[in-house]
Amino acid sequence: MLQYNRINNLVGWLVFAVATIVYILTLEPTASFWDSGEFIASSYKLLVPHPPGAPFYLLLGRIFSLFAGGDTSQVAWWINFLSALSSSFTVLFLFWTITILARRIILPTAVAGQPVTVEPTLGQTIAIMGSGVVGALAFTFSDSFWFSAVEAEVYALSSFFTAFVVWAMLRWESRAHDVSSDKWLILIAYMVGLSIGAHLLNLVAIPALAFIFFFRLKKYSTKGAVLTMVASALILGVVLVGVIPGLPSVAGAFEVFFINSLGLPFGAGVIIFVALFIGGLVWAVRYAIKTGNRTLHTALVSFIFVLIGYSSYLIIPIRSGYDPTIDENDPENIVSFVSYLKREQYGDRPLLFGPQYNAEPIDQKEGGAQYIKGKDKYIEVGRKVEAVYDSKDKVLLPRLYSNQPGHIAQYQKWVDVREGQKPSFSDNLSFLFRYQMGHMFWRYFGWNFVGRDGDIQQSGVLWPWEGNEGLPERVAESKARNNFYMLPLVLGILGLIYQIRKKQRDAFVVGLLFFFTGLAIVIYLNQPPIEPRERDYTFAGAFYAFSIWIGLGVLAIADFLRKTLRTEVLAGVLATVLGLLAPGLMAAQGWDDHNRSDRYHSVDSARNLLSSVAPNAILFTNGDNDTFPLWYVQEVEGFRTDVRVAVLSYMNTDWYLDQMKRQAYQSEPFPMSLENENYRQGINDYLPYVERPEVAGGMDLKQFIQLVKQNHEALQIGDRAGRTYLSFPTKNFVLNVDKQAVLAAKAVPAERQDSIVSQMRWTVNKGGLEKKHLAILDLIANNNWQRPVYFSTTADNSDFVGLDNYLQLEGLAYRIVPVLNTNPESAAYIAKDIMYDNMMNKMSWRNLDREDIFYDENYLRFPANARDKYYQLAVAYLQEGNKAKAKEILNHSLEKMPDSAIPYDYYIPPYVVPLHEVGEQKKAEEIVNVMSKRADDALRYYFNQSALFDTEIRINLFIMQQLIQASRQIGMTQKSAEIEQRFMQYYGQMSR
Repeated sequence: MLQYNRINNLVGWLVFAVATIVYILTLEPTASFWDSGEFIASSYKLLVPHPPGAPFYLLLGRIFSLFAGGDTSQVAWWINFLSALSSSFTVLFLFWTITILARRIILPTAVAGQPVTVEPTLGQTIAIMGSGVVGALAFTFSDSFWFSAVEAEVYALSSFFTAFVVWAMLRWESRAHDVSSDKWLILIAYMVGLSIGAHLLNLVAIPALAFIFFFRLKKYSTKGAVLTMVASALILGVVLVGVIPGLPSVAGAFEVFFINSLGLPFGAGVIIFVALFIGGLVWAVRYAIKTGNRTLHTALVSFIFVLIGYSSYLIIPIRSGYDPTIDENDPENIVSFVSYLKREQYGDRPLLFGPQYNAEPIDQKEGGAQYIKGKDKYIEVGRKVEAVYDSKDKVLLPRLYSNQPGHIAQYQKWVDVREGQKPSFSDNLSFLFRYQMGHMFWRYFGWNFVGRDGDIQQSGVLWPWEGNEGLPERVAESKARNNFYMLPLVLGILGLIYQIRKKQRDAFVVGLLFFFTGLAIVIYLNQPPIEPRERDYTFAGAFYAFSIWIGLGVLAIADFLRKTLRTEVLAGVLATVLGLLAPGLMAAQGWDDHNRSDRYHSVDSARNLLSSVAPNAILFTNGDNDTFPLWYVQEVEGFRTDVRVAVLSYMNTDWYLDQMKRQAYQSEPFPMSLENENYRQGINDYLPYVERPEVAGGMDLKQFIQLVKQNHEALQIGDRAGRTYLSFPTKNFVLNVDKQAVLAAKAVPAERQDSIVSQMRWTVNKGGLEKKHLAILDLIANNNWQRPVYFSTTADNSDFVGLDNYLQLEGLAYRIVPVLNTNPESAAYIAKDIMYDNMMNKMSWRNLDREDIFYDENYLRFPANARDKYYQLAVAYLQEGNKAKAKEILNHSLEKMPDSAIPYDYYIPPYVVPLHEVGEQKKAEEIVNVMSKRADDALRYYFNQSALFDTEIRINLFIMQQLIQASRQIGMTQKSAEIEQRFMQYYGQMSR
């Protein structure tokens, strides 16, 4: 037995070493896109990220960041390494889980109800180790898990907790007869509590753990199984609802009562609640000890350790109380902390019963009161309003629920839903099985164990019999096109069947784990018909469970070979070698698209955007990838901390506007005149347009802001309930311009100073002003050109509040200036000299010329935007006759982002004409030839695919249109005619 344990431990640590080396070699060296930049910045300085936060992850991330020493450029690598190490430990505990289950299949664990220990033979040991190695390495190289292992995200740490608690529960099971076995249950409870501070996905493993407990202590019965399922659901509910938001919610109710009703100081209610709660727990534990109730005592102590683990969340209100630079939702008091935990800003989705997308509310009812912290008490700022629907408009499992613009058209791609027709229950089930389960789970499952079609969003599963014939170049040559020839899937199915035949109860437990970490999450999430990115990382727990079956598939092969070869040792060795083909193939196919070791453009894109703006600027950004990398370079690397990054979507909240009005490093507070009482929650969230004839021709912007600040009756309108709201009375605004202030601030280049207007006039292009638009208008009215104000070029034009004709392009950002752009061919005036210096001298494009590095869709969007700006700058120089600079700019763009590394995109066809004009005829013709063929191949392919690729179809049709015009302009008449002919065929096909 001792020998087996040594082998088991040694092989486990070897697998751990392999996984760690793989993840280190493929680790991203800096902050990747999406949430990583935010998590790295928040870890480095213990800031407050988006709800519901990940405090335990932040604490670990802070510890790992210390290994960077004084080199801030290495902070990201070390925090990314936290994910790598969490992932390799996940692999380690997965290995030990598989070997436990494999050994139980091969050897008896009990005789006559009594536990026994039998030493495996050499052949059995080889088979058991082989199953563990193959299963663990298959998960190591699985697409979704590998993706999360090499970046700063919470999913790797969450997977570690899942793997650990499953292993620990199996360890408890083998020692349940010991007097001290309860310590394992307490350890599991503590780890579950800690996992809450990383991600909630670990909690869905509770039903599987409950059945391990049931099968070990009870004789099987249907009644017992049902009771176990109910009990596990109750435990899950207690933690998920009763503990995480429930306890803080009760504490919040105490706080509001004792402060508002009894006049006690802030914090008194929370202290009283905590004292009563701890007192109740102490009494309950003493009662369990006094009565000798071991079950109650273990349950209570386990509950206490869940709370101890959960206490990492105290870091959120503690750090928020210090008003850090990233302080999302400002959860510094119990009331805002509860809202933070409940993720209230993201809204709700119906789960088991509710209305569908075309249901009309028949009434509305008031929900619970909403409070904010005042000077000496909590102020009620309104009540939650809940829509009431007719029971006839509610259905079981409402899957077709979203009424957002564009979502109905997306629903129609999956279900035959007609305009004005109520979806039936079968329609909802169809969407559940076809889209939510089929497309958003089983497709991801196929990516991991069958093969992946490509890197384009909505890419499907690549089956063994699918080749590259007839595929567009973008798909056929994609590094993300991985074919595993179904080997992992077949091996996993073999393992599942083998475990069902040999150990049904263990198969049931693993099946429960697979279901609750996969399909149950699908039902719970109730995903809308389109997502901004792929969500496969959500289901890593299910892929972990299937990897157990992949490992057990080796046992099935070994069992078959043993009967054929009649030798256990050779059977075990051959089965292991055959099994290793699966993870070996997964590693070989997945390495090039999972290797991020030389990718830097996520951070370079942030630096380039910040380099586009003048000192002390205010920069409005849009979305996660437009913002989080900027937070990283400012908070961690200290780059351009004079710039105030203002996230447009957050500016609809009072807490964020409050933060904008505070000093942040070298950035002065936002120059706004509106106070918190003018924009706090429930106040001026939306100002509808209600025309007043007396100001229809135009209204002074400063006057309008003053009327808003005064809550003036001239802007007030009422609703049926008697409540009053503010409106805006005209879409035409006027702002007088202080020319001397403009000149003193050097806001306008010399060539435009004579064109500075004395009065800006513009029309707001909105039917209503959101809080963010009100804040932008306030800023413009009161800034007096002291601070440069910019919009990122990736921001939505609708947020420019009609100022489009007063924008000046200086790089990757538009600056608001009091000079009217009269050029109809340009969306904004090109400040050539400023933009040239910014884009040619200040920007970095590290490794975008290396074709061996894989850049996915999210990375490719940013070079595409930059290419467009280089083109605009080159054309501006061409228009003034400076062909030399135009040629330099165009060639610089093509050298830094060549087609071999960053494939030509829809911004490249406009390059054709200016390239021809500056004497680069060969390059111009090459673009036409290359892109026309690619567009033709792509359209031929995508028209034979599902309607999910309509975006790709439209993009390639647009490319063809551009190429037709460009090739005609440079004299490629015959080529232009050929492209036009193909375009008309495809356009007609789309119309049909």
